[in-house]
Amino acid sequence: MSVIKVAILGFGTVGEGVYRTIQSHSEELTATLGKKVEVAAVLIRNTQKKRNISENVLVTTEFADILNLDQLDVVVEAIVDKEPTFTFLKSAIQRGCHIITANKEMFAHHGKELLDLAAEKRVSVGFEATVAGGIPVIQTLRQLLNINRVKQVRGILNGTSNFILSEMREKKQSFAQALVLAQENGYAEADPTNDVEGFDAFYKTMILSRLAFGEEPNWQDVEREGITSITSELIEAAETAGLRFKHIASITRLGGQIKATVKPALVGKENPFYHVEGVQNAVNVQSDIVGEITLQGPGAGMFPTASAVVEDLVHVCLNPTVKRNLTRSQEVGTEFSKHDDKQETWLVHRLTHKPITPAITWIEEVEEGTYVINASSKEVKQLAKQQKNLLYFPIIGEYERVNQVKAALKAL
Repeated sequence: MSVIKVAILGFGTVGEGVYRTIQSHSEELTATLGKKVEVAAVLIRNTQKKRNISENVLVTTEFADILNLDQLDVVVEAIVDKEPTFTFLKSAIQRGCHIITANKEMFAHHGKELLDLAAEKRVSVGFEATVAGGIPVIQTLRQLLNINRVKQVRGILNGTSNFILSEMREKKQSFAQALVLAQENGYAEADPTNDVEGFDAFYKTMILSRLAFGEEPNWQDVEREGITSITSELIEAAETAGLRFKHIASITRLGGQIKATVKPALVGKENPFYHVEGVQNAVNVQSDIVGEITLQGPGAGMFPTASAVVEDLVHVCLNPTVKRNLTRSQEVGTEFSKHDDKQETWLVHRLTHKPITPAITWIEEVEEGTYVINASSKEVKQLAKQQKNLLYFPIIGEYERVNQVKAALKAL
């Protein structure tokens, strides 16, 4: 029986998970591919660290040793940082190997170049693990995009931030306390900036944008805000209003523009993100034919991420040439400059006084200084300029609490 030879770059949580999954699911892989899958080499950094790797596998600190193997079919990259990973993967493609990556930062910066080079060399690229851990969002979107036109993609894309917000609400902890717990559980790094300031979710958003719309917004135009401004006081105010804080990435195409945001928002019980807790991720897609679908699952961890990588391994082996241009939405409509005047629902916090203006509808006072209002983005930003300590957050979907209050009053 012929063999598919795989090299794994990196043997941390993800790399080891991929190695162990290939060993434990060898029969399933053989049955699906008609060939035996073997790990031929593993690239490591620390030669002193003990690893449970078979003796017939080449373990090396030099990528050149891997490129010089007699047979090499697939290179799985599970390292971090943009370099040297980008250079490694370019070299692997030029040799004629399929590549699979779990590196969102590198792929956000260099994914288009890798996809173009792969198309030229007639090999395939797997990047399922770059976006939402074990959730098969990339393959789902690829299937959807054959005919459907995607209108909007929203997601909870960072498990660390979601875990912190869940802990703050459920256990009445401060941000600092919840962050320490995330670090103790291995969900957050010693330097958590990438997660809590929204960079990790931003990179994933750019990858999703390229997949859903065939292009990205200008990176400098994307509103990126982390969760460090969310306090216990805010969490409690949101609960009083029947809302929960979530860190949400949103990408929308309107007319000839793509708008993306990565920031905290509030959702009610009817929103599919309301019950997404802990390190779970979720992605909601709205398209013109199927309507609205939501995928939810583990966003990180050894085996959820390994699952995405190994499914990609099957995909690239069965589909040896990459689809170069994934989609290009042709939706037309109002430009985003006019979209800023659209009325939306907001929670505003630390309001010192209510301005007299017909542009803002005051829906409900949640508690002193905290209101639910209806206003345009432009009006809310103007209000924030006038009141320097004001915090404001969009409420996604219909605000249900006001309807419940009306129903209760009617029942009396």
